[in-house]
Amino acid sequence: MRYIKKLCALFLLLVFAVSCASCAVPADTVSREPGRMEAHFIDVGQGDSTLIICEGKTMLIDAGDDSQGTAIQNYLQKQGIKKLDYLVLTHPDSDHIGGAPVIITKFDIGQVFMSDYKKDNKTYEKLIKALEYKRLSYQTPKVGSEYALGAASIRILGPAGKYGNPNDASVALMIQNGDNRFLFTGDAQEEAEQDMAESIGDLSADVYHAGHHGSKTSTSEAFFERVRPSCAVISCAEGNSYGHPHAQTLNTFRMNGVKVYRTDEEGTIIAVSDGKEIRFDVPPSETWKAGEPTGSAASGKKGAGEKSGSEEEENGGGPSGGEEPAYILNTKNKKFHRPECDSLPAVNRKKSSESRESLISQGYEPCKRCNP
Repeated sequence: MRYIKKLCALFLLLVFAVSCASCAVPADTVSREPGRMEAHFIDVGQGDSTLIICEGKTMLIDAGDDSQGTAIQNYLQKQGIKKLDYLVLTHPDSDHIGGAPVIITKFDIGQVFMSDYKKDNKTYEKLIKALEYKRLSYQTPKVGSEYALGAASIRILGPAGKYGNPNDASVALMIQNGDNRFLFTGDAQEEAEQDMAESIGDLSADVYHAGHHGSKTSTSEAFFERVRPSCAVISCAEGNSYGHPHAQTLNTFRMNGVKVYRTDEEGTIIAVSDGKEIRFDVPPSETWKAGEPTGSAASGKKGAGEKSGSEEEENGGGPSGGEEPAYILNTKNKKFHRPECDSLPAVNRKKSSESRESLISQGYEPCKRCNP
């Protein structure tokens, strides 16, 4: 009888010990497995935030809007993260930097990379104050510069020029782990994509974080041909007012056999690279469903980060009174657009009332998006 009681007592102690062990939170759960890299495309609704982990080193690319700061903080802490080696804020739109003040104040941070485009608003002001509070400085990394993230390497691709809008001024980068390559371009649009293509030789990537939440203003045909990804991840919110992702972008992916993963359908998406292969924790989307713009976006006004007519006037590209120009020229890449085109250049632009034939004879090409 005593023997049975002792066995029962030992059994209860064992159960208690196992239970406590399973409840305990490890001091550091960040993966340090050699050669392993994780890309966590965090679901932050209509915005961007991606966590990269490689051999215990960490990078956060963007931080959603101001309603997502605490959610991202909690997500990082669940991964056992206490320090970010890099914080990259691609450009100062609120859906990319709004949650950054929380991250900056709650975590130790090594280097901060930011776009050279500044905004005069409360969201940007809060970001700068948080950096000052933590006595952190930031830099806009030079195109071509490289940084280490564990076994992975980071190469800066943009901004490859000076731009009149925050989207094109996005910090863009390629992360390579072994043979696997992940491309992040923020909200860079066609002009910035072309500048990257001209500045950087090899843009090929296995995983492409679709520019501008899958908007048609990004992922231009020429840029896609340079990247040729096998997988694309789209960060956007279900039923967002901008209609992201746009049908044009989805059609490009579908016609080229690209597997698409979407946070509006799957929530947070994790891709794991061992340097040879990349595995996703969710299956690719099979819906190919484009977003439906609502509100101001549906009425023809621009979406998040897309320029309105008044903004174009401020940059010297809109109507200045009198007759509307027949075309808008990009004097750098020698393309011409309709005045209402979504891909109007922010800089290197010129209004023209010349005929289509005259512009083509001067070496200009019609934009493939608006087909002038």
